[in-house]
Amino acid sequence: MSEEILKLTSLQLDALKEVGNVGAGNAATALSQIIHRKIDMTVPRVAILPLGDVPDVVGGPEIMVAGVYFRVFGPAPGSILFLLPRESAFSLVDMLMGREKGYTRSLNSLDESAVMEIGNILSGAYLNALSYFTRFTLLPSIPALAIDMAGALLSVILIQLGQMGDHALVIETEFSSEGDGVKGHFFLIPDPGSLGTILASIGVKE
Repeated sequence: MSEEILKLTSLQLDALKEVGNVGAGNAATALSQIIHRKIDMTVPRVAILPLGDVPDVVGGPEIMVAGVYFRVFGPAPGSILFLLPRESAFSLVDMLMGREKGYTRSLNSLDESAVMEIGNILSGAYLNALSYFTRFTLLPSIPALAIDMAGALLSVILIQLGQMGDHALVIETEFSSEGDGVKGHFFLIPDPGSLGTILASIGVKE
């Protein structure tokens, strides 16, 4: 797994970024329809990194984040982790609930449902894009939500994954609506062999 995932060429990363861009476009359309506001989403960066480095991407192991976690089932199984710094989660909830920016300072059960729904929309959008390019049927599990320090949250997920995945494909996603910038990170953690299967299906296997 480590060797396979670290030897990606620039062509392969470009292909995965294109999947990310299509997924972001799908997600932006879906979110816009829900909140009745135009949402712009961009994918400024796609990278491969060890799972242990995931907390650093969102600001360090001690930063508070909202994390939505899914298992992915199908010919290329894996896991999805969508991480939002807590302030970004509050901003997204304000958008989704039609609240004034800065209103949400903690998440109640309804807000948590909203964050999970955003995770559902994003994961579905990215998996639909991946399914389109690979012609695989890829289905997410029911989401699990946790709000904790990034390091603690990742530790729990690593225990669940065991040895199934040791690197992640990170698709950095930036959301904006009428100038309100929110940054989230979408991590695809392929099971061993899954990344090779995906790349072969989209025609960029070495």
